[in-house]
Amino acid sequence: MYLYTENPLKFAFSREEGDYSSSLTDKPLFGILGVPFDSTTTYQPGARYGPLFVREASYNFEGYNLFLDKGLQKCVWDIGNLESVPGNFQKTCSNLESVITSLLEDEITPITIGGEHSISYGVLKAYDDLQDVTILHFDAHMDLRDDYMGEKFSHATVMHRIQDLEPRHIIQMGIRSASPEEMQFAQDKEIEYYTPREIKENREKMEKIISQIEGPIYVTVDIDVLDPAYAPSVGTPAPGGLTPHDLERLIFSLEGKEVMGLDMVEVSANSVGDSTSINAAKTILDFLFLQ
Repeated sequence: MYLYTENPLKFAFSREEGDYSSSLTDKPLFGILGVPFDSTTTYQPGARYGPLFVREASYNFEGYNLFLDKGLQKCVWDIGNLESVPGNFQKTCSNLESVITSLLEDEITPITIGGEHSISYGVLKAYDDLQDVTILHFDAHMDLRDDYMGEKFSHATVMHRIQDLEPRHIIQMGIRSASPEEMQFAQDKEIEYYTPREIKENREKMEKIISQIEGPIYVTVDIDVLDPAYAPSVGTPAPGGLTPHDLERLIFSLEGKEVMGLDMVEVSANSVGDSTSINAAKTILDFLFLQ
């Protein structure tokens, strides 16, 4: 067991802690952690229920991917949920950093299910050094404000805070909402961003941009990168987004890459069968099928 966690419904095809032998070949390589935190949400709350409904939706899928002609090859261990502290980002972030650090020490790649987007900062703080790491960010919004409504740590400032950690580079996909301040910051820091229109008009170019990333990659997926027609239950929906097929193809471009972690955030579903949680679960599985 890891400190600051509890054990709810497990993600499909994951294994229990007791299922593992001591042999290195049977060691889990991916660890799923839910983070039920949405205290900086400013429009539609409910992302605290994201881990529950994404896990539930995961049971809708097969353990085989028709398009990749692959089954799940790697061990996946669902370690449960973080002990989040409602209303207290600092304490939640501290707990999260502690758990992710423990996973990394055990050589387990974290897959984090939010929760709102601010949690990505807590995950990345656990890594010793990001100077060689490219952050691949799927989102409708830049999230590059220095503060939002007086708060430095928010779903709307998370990528600014991550830039403060000095990664090698940030590439944003699906962007269709930003402030002038964010646009200027992106220009100053040489942050690449691509709109849904650019992706749809030349998806092969976008796939190539991802496949040619050198060195380790951290992937953060705000499910509002999808159009609200496919993902209506999100904190801040924005029309004009990607289709599930667009996102699938971009995720498939990560095949063979050194991905050091992935998070799926901003799922605010509150019912079984919600298309938002279904698409979120599928995206996580698409990534796992690549491994």
